[in-house]
Amino acid sequence: MSSTIQAIRGAIQIGTDDADVIVERTARLLGEVIKHNGLSDEDIVSIMFTATPDLTAAFPAAAARRLGLVSVPLMCAAEIAVPGALPRVVRLLAHVRTGRPRSAIRHVYLDGAEALRPDLATAGADR
Repeated sequence: MSSTIQAIRGAIQIGTDDADVIVERTARLLGEVIKHNGLSDEDIVSIMFTATPDLTAAFPAAAARRLGLVSVPLMCAAEIAVPGALPRVVRLLAHVRTGRPRSAIRHVYLDGAEALRPDLATAGADR
């Protein structure tokens, strides 16, 4: 099976601006993305994480390192502060090598972040 580069989106709402909570919840999100898309660390090309301006206690990328993704290029950035935006959210955009077509990619939205993309919210649910 040939592989191609695909992009996977995900987000999770974090309960509080606490370093341990940010890393634990981001690890949960990333673990679900990996599980639902049948990925190994060798499949992951890079991951971009963003956090809303109200999350400053930890870098979300620390979660990927905790999961053992030590050779995957990672970057963190701050989301722009849009009035009325969903608070305390970590988002990710992962570029991966996969044999799956775009229509089979499973984007994952958890713990309130489903409101960001209701059209994709069920993608993170177990099937």
